Amino acid sequence: MSVLVVVEHDRGAMADASLEAFAFARSIADQLGEHVEALLIGATAADLADVCAAHGATACHLVPAADDYGPELYGAVVLAAAGQLSPSGIVACGTDRGNEVLAHAAAELGMPFVANCLEVKTADEWEMTRVQWGGSLNEEARLASSMPMVSVAPHAVEADEVSPGATATVSELSVEVPEWVRRSVIQDRVVLSEGLSLATAPIVIGGGRGVGSAEGFDVLEALAAKLGGVVGCSRAVTNNGWRPHSDQVGQTGTRIAPQLYIACGISGAIQHWVGAKAAKKILAINTDPAANMVVKADYAVIGDLFEVLPAIEQS
Repeated sequence: MSVLVVVEHDRGAMADASLEAFAFARSIADQLGEHVEALLIGATAADLADVCAAHGATACHLVPAADDYGPELYGAVVLAAAGQLSPSGIVACGTDRGNEVLAHAAAELGMPFVANCLEVKTADEWEMTRVQWGGSLNEEARLASSMPMVSVAPHAVEADEVSPGATATVSELSVEVPEWVRRSVIQDRVVLSEGLSLATAPIVIGGGRGVGSAEGFDVLEALAAKLGGVVGCSRAVTNNGWRPHSDQVGQTGTRIAPQLYIACGISGAIQHWVGAKAAKKILAINTDPAANMVVKADYAVIGDLFEVLPAIEQS
């Protein structure tokens, strides 16, 4: 028996969140005394076996016949693979795709699916802590299922290699899926941004209402360029039209997990905190010492961000 990880990738490029799924699956497999295996869907995923092995997979099951991503197609493949492999549980990353695929598979199986888990403890039933209400609270739940299916919340675990240079056995699975599941297909891809993104940047410099204007973000951009980071913002900023929604950090924006988050002129409403709390360290720069972000931050500078940021840049 094993814990099966559904590997998310785009034309052979593995999603970073899949590495977190492997770490999460290992924590479950260790409790069960079992091992981790990977499900690779699509011929372009064949080259990912060594990465899977380095992150703990002892075997990789390849379904090369599946076409480009489609939620119903991938869900049907997961369903068919589960029938052949009979895993103790199935884990996916808590991305839009990961949650969507397991939701389709669970619906076809007529079994529950639990999304965005932070922790799983296995016993007669799986006990789990999962994110609810957009991160505003954590829920303790139990899952009674002969085929537990869960996704791991983004940035809930560290994605560390456990066996660098390891290899895994690779075998092809022959699965049959109904033709109707191929009706949803990707017709086009649009590159919204290149290089570092909010979700992956090691340093994020966020600006809130205290920045004052769209032009005020120039000082944040200058510091981000020097530190090798990216600029984010709060919802108040996007509401004012100073920055696009793609730059928003928070419950309704992007959840970040940088090594350092510098929050400038941000009050720290719960919705923003939910998106930033996975940062390893938080530095708040604000004129209000009682601001929620200042109180919760690891470090704080009480002062004018237009004086503090240039001083950091010149140091």
